[in-house]
Amino acid sequence: MSEKSLHLRLGIIVSLFALFLVFYAIPSFVFAPSNVRNIILSPVFWPYVLAGLTGTIGLGLVFNALTSAPDTPFDDEESVHPEGSAPWMRLAALAVIMVLVMFGLPRLGMVWTAMLAFAACAFLFRTRHPIVAVICAVVVPLLLYAFFAHVAGVAIPQGNFVRLP
Repeated sequence: MSEKSLHLRLGIIVSLFALFLVFYAIPSFVFAPSNVRNIILSPVFWPYVLAGLTGTIGLGLVFNALTSAPDTPFDDEESVHPEGSAPWMRLAALAVIMVLVMFGLPRLGMVWTAMLAFAACAFLFRTRHPIVAVICAVVVPLLLYAFFAHVAGVAIPQGNFVRLP
């Protein structure tokens, strides 16, 4: 399979999935009360944004496949670089992180647990930018907490040990 045909197939599938979300799944399964004043706080806004982004990515893949150079063979990384049991060990470590997140949520709260889980996953997958990963692990959950707790007025689960303002 060539990279061009892979992009074309993935682009078509992703675009069709986005259409399925927009025309069937979101209207059928996401309930939106009529008294929501702010569109950003509506339960249907973000699913439509994600569906739109999904469709845009799918169309980008199709466009890339149609305008790219002639077919070049696609090298499968597994056949070129066999890693042995390392992928299975990473999968097991990710499962351990997920279990620790479930135990950490009631004790540490959502924000602190998300920080630790983000950093653990970044180092588990050996990021090329560890400093940026640590900064994002701290800043992104804090910004999300600030938005949802102080702007949107949504209660974010706090832990037993540390409480955010």
